[in-house]
Amino acid sequence: MVCVNEIFTDSIEIKGSKFISFLMPIGLYDRQMRWLREEHLKAVHHVSAYRSLNEYDQIVEYSGDDGEPKGTSGKPTLSVLQGHELINAAIITVRYFGGTKLGPGGLVRAYAQAANAAYAQAVLLPYEKLFVHRIECDYSTISMVEYESIQQGIRIVSKEFGERGAVFEIEGTAENLETFSNLLGRTIRRV
Repeated sequence: MVCVNEIFTDSIEIKGSKFISFLMPIGLYDRQMRWLREEHLKAVHHVSAYRSLNEYDQIVEYSGDDGEPKGTSGKPTLSVLQGHELINAAIITVRYFGGTKLGPGGLVRAYAQAANAAYAQAVLLPYEKLFVHRIECDYSTISMVEYESIQQGIRIVSKEFGERGAVFEIEGTAENLETFSNLLGRTIRRV
């Protein structure tokens, strides 16, 4: 499986209708949908689909036609995500009507083509399951913890300072977190 970590976009035009597709990480979906609806007020449809993993590692899928005939837009968009094995990703396609009806088959092809156009722009990353841990360290070792987090590919989600030291919320793969913990040993404590 693969994923993306930023927004990629492309557009196509078919019989006067313009289709603008946006491929993004699932975490940006809600905000991006709101922004696109505000930014593209004259667009007639905002079709979307996404695939993600839930807390039980089950694939959750969604597709929405946003007023297009049922199954002619959201499902072809979802098929692109499935076909390219994208996970934790979403596609939103904005359509400006060009005056010529495309028919059900034409809509299916147009939305799939638009989604594939955005996919073609994407920089794909291998999917890795990330875990979040909370650790604590003394003030004297904060710089060492920050340095090793960078070296081991660990993302610092948050940092809080207290009386005894700092509490970090960190995110990484199981392997990276284990290496990080082994390197720092007693310097850090899980909380």
